[in-house]
Amino acid sequence: MHNLQDIERLVSSGRLDEAVGRLSLMMADVDATSDSRLLSDLYFRRGKLYWRLGRRADATSDYTKASALNPGGPAVIALEQAREVEAFFNPDLYNP
Repeated sequence: MHNLQDIERLVSSGRLDEAVGRLSLMMADVDATSDSRLLSDLYFRRGKLYWRLGRRADATSDYTKASALNPGGPAVIALEQAREVEAFFNPDLYNP
């Protein structure tokens, strides 16, 4: 199992795609154990990386999953902010 310190080192060195891959592998391991708080944290972390990579839809999807697993967690605010940014840059979502 990959640890978060290794992933943080990858992020610090700018290897974001590799960090996303490692988080995804870690999430598969955690999903099997059904630790919802940890899984929520991992979705949130991966969502932040997706956001940095410009993969807004993937980030929003991960924030949504993290929020469902932990309704009081930081992903709730990240999801609200992501939706506000999307609404600002894509007004056609509200005005077809």
